[in-house]
Amino acid sequence: MKLRHALTTLSALTLVATGVSTVALSEPASAHGAMVYPMTRTYACYLDGLAGGGGDLNPTNPACRDAIAISGKQALWDWFGVLISNAGGRHREIIPDGELCGAGTTKYAGFNQARTDWPTTELQPGARITFRYNAWAPHPGTWYQYITRDGWDPSQPLTWDDLEPVPFDVVTDPPIGSGSSGAEYYWEATLPNKSGRHIIYSIWQRSDSPEAFYNCSDVYFGDLDNEEPGGPTGSPTVTPTDGDGDASCQATVTITNSWPGGYQGTVTVTNTGSAALSPWTVQWVMPSGATVASGWNATVTQSGNTVSATAPSWNQTLAAGASVSIGFTANGSADTPPSSITLNGAACS
Repeated sequence: MKLRHALTTLSALTLVATGVSTVALSEPASAHGAMVYPMTRTYACYLDGLAGGGGDLNPTNPACRDAIAISGKQALWDWFGVLISNAGGRHREIIPDGELCGAGTTKYAGFNQARTDWPTTELQPGARITFRYNAWAPHPGTWYQYITRDGWDPSQPLTWDDLEPVPFDVVTDPPIGSGSSGAEYYWEATLPNKSGRHIIYSIWQRSDSPEAFYNCSDVYFGDLDNEEPGGPTGSPTVTPTDGDGDASCQATVTITNSWPGGYQGTVTVTNTGSAALSPWTVQWVMPSGATVASGWNATVTQSGNTVSATAPSWNQTLAAGASVSIGFTANGSADTPPSSITLNGAACS
């Protein structure tokens, strides 16, 4: 599986602490949470915003930037709060067509935008995956996962009729464990046999309250790099080169968080050559037995011990002197980080 979303350079615990202080000022204590795999729009844009640095939220993804222009930055600080307090199962009745991703609220209206450049998670049709849902304030309830119909047009506002009538996955009171975003609900599910670009629309209806939460996770079934130009995304087909004789680079590896059996890290590469690289590919070697579980800010795959991070459609060119940072989570020990980093085949110092 490949994941395309925004980069975070801070630990998950730090992110959670930051969000708590903000939410306490703006919303009453309640259940809170959001899908973190596949990433919902608010969480992906929150991470992208943090990667901008300076202690503020400055996304680089154009859809995320436009969402802030519409809804303001508080919507990202409160990425886990897309909710209706008195829903009581009346989702279709109280959320208008075209406003599903923002749950009909003004605060999250920017995330209703019908466009194809949202951070996107690449999935394989029919695969078994582990859904992960942040448990900011745990409560019992049931999660319903819907998928858009075949032929759905992502350039049009999402409506209820765009969703398959029956959820492909339903789970009640899943277990809670530790994850990259803090405490997380997790459960296994089988993905539907879909192809191309879709939205997974998740509804969490609490059983101890009428409150409900809503999430839009942008996904692509198949190989997003092979999506034809002029298709739903309008993204060009990317064919990275194996090497570039003019490429030169510097690289650093930062471990931003760790837990028993896994960790989160960032590989940052600077193009020290005299020319821009388009498209670019960063590769590195994992220690024996270690595997990358997810990656962002690039299309991340692993073959054997070698990990390849290829340029996303919204950031194809790495200018001379510019840097790119690829975030990832891995199964393995943080004591032995990735090594042998290359940029378009050139070894980085």
